Amino acid sequence: MNFFITLSGKRVKQGFFIIIISFFTALFYFSQASVHVPVLSGKDGPKAIYKGDKGIALTFNIGWGDVQAEPILEILEKEKVESATFFLSGSWAERHPDLVEKIKNLGYEIGSLGYAYEDYTEIEEEKIRRDMDRSIEVLNKLDVKEVKLLRSPTGHFDKRSLQIADELGLTIVHWSLNSQDWKNPGVQAIVKEVQKARKGDIVLMHASDSATQTAKALPEVISIIREKGEMVTISHLIANGKVKTTIIP
Repeated sequence: MNFFITLSGKRVKQGFFIIIISFFTALFYFSQASVHVPVLSGKDGPKAIYKGDKGIALTFNIGWGDVQAEPILEILEKEKVESATFFLSGSWAERHPDLVEKIKNLGYEIGSLGYAYEDYTEIEEEKIRRDMDRSIEVLNKLDVKEVKLLRSPTGHFDKRSLQIADELGLTIVHWSLNSQDWKNPGVQAIVKEVQKARKGDIVLMHASDSATQTAKALPEVISIIREKGEMVTISHLIANGKVKTTIIP
């Protein structure tokens, strides 16, 4: 009888051990399969990307202005930056087709910043949809094809705008590190913010005319990012690593 009890105990332990091993094996394969597939939606609905885990994405918003964008592009070209993502408002792109062409020719990624630079949390759903749609139409006419990325014009978004973007085949991209360059706090203050960058960060900068210190800070910003990791586009960050998402309650 004692032998029977001992043997049963061993079998129970062995069975438990096999279950544990099977669980972790399944978990391993699931995690490996998920590495290249960002979770953009779930039971709570579409989500916005704000961070990855490989590389650092340098991004620029351009909503308006005639002065700052070109010198920023010249610095990026001079510094041999091959990967950056520009979010352009449709109304700005319409007025500056030459700069849109230059961004394209330099090989930079282009996403939408909406059309009229309105706060999506303060306008009705149909107007949100028209604004998103119109921006994509403008970019397509300027030969920017297959636009898949959208940054909410003012940085504000809600479940409605997330859902509408998803229906239009767009992924809303937020940021994990704000350079604060739009406040014009001083070149070194901008640089200090970017020094906080870590792998996977999406860095927000601006090439609108309101950001008058961005161009001066940019060479040092580029140097810092290169020291910390590979500079990548948003699409690369999404496709080649896990991404972190957020949803507005």
